Amino acid sequence: MRFQLSACADTLFAALPFVERARRIAAAGFAVEFWGWHDRDTVALADDPDITVSTMIGNVVYRDGGCMVHPDGVDAWIAGVRDCLPIAQQLEVRQLILISGSLDDQGHGNHPIAAHPATRWVTAYKALCQVAEIAEQHDLTYNLEPLNIKRDHPGYSIPFFEDAARLLEQVGSPRIRILMDIYHTQIQEGNVVETIRNHADLIGYVHVADVPGRHEPGTGEIDYARIAAELDNSGYHGSVGLEAYPAESDEQALDAFRALFGEP
Repeated sequence: MRFQLSACADTLFAALPFVERARRIAAAGFAVEFWGWHDRDTVALADDPDITVSTMIGNVVYRDGGCMVHPDGVDAWIAGVRDCLPIAQQLEVRQLILISGSLDDQGHGNHPIAAHPATRWVTAYKALCQVAEIAEQHDLTYNLEPLNIKRDHPGYSIPFFEDAARLLEQVGSPRIRILMDIYHTQIQEGNVVETIRNHADLIGYVHVADVPGRHEPGTGEIDYARIAAELDNSGYHGSVGLEAYPAESDEQALDAFRALFGEP
């Protein structure tokens, strides 16, 4: 298989109850991913043999102040990582998304960021080393996600792919990778193809949505046929997830996604 395809239950079939969204995604032939697990029936997901959960956010991002970029926030951030472990085990999820700091209800960063760059990056390095140890103990892989601060997540502490790459190179663990969100990368910095070529060995998961609008591929300016080819040529054959809000219908969005990232 070219890529392992998944779709996000937080952006698709939004009019339905959460578990029914997951069932619709699974029935269409995709693994299911989602953001937070609080107030959601994870037992129903685990008990449904037709649903495979590919990933979810693996730390509690709404834990106020938790972050990996300020010494005062690391303990809460690591506690958030540990809080998610039983849910990952329940759902048999082996890949988890890592957010660098807590977000508010609008998705804006509300976590402290150390003023001095040296403090910020040394703290992040030490925090990720702790997560690498947790990952080894529980046979997990974490994918750190850069998020754009220009439009969607002002105040977030890791907006640039290159910063995440330099951190991971120093951590040196195969269990800490980067979630390359094409939408966020395009908005924040562009140069998506070059980034794939330069850092393919660090990419552990991929998210797709088009710009503008954060709709499915083919609705905006990003050449997703080129992106799919570059990922393929780079040797990446892991998960690609549709994290997009449908321009028209959920079914059309899934069909467009499958046409670009399914079997050639």
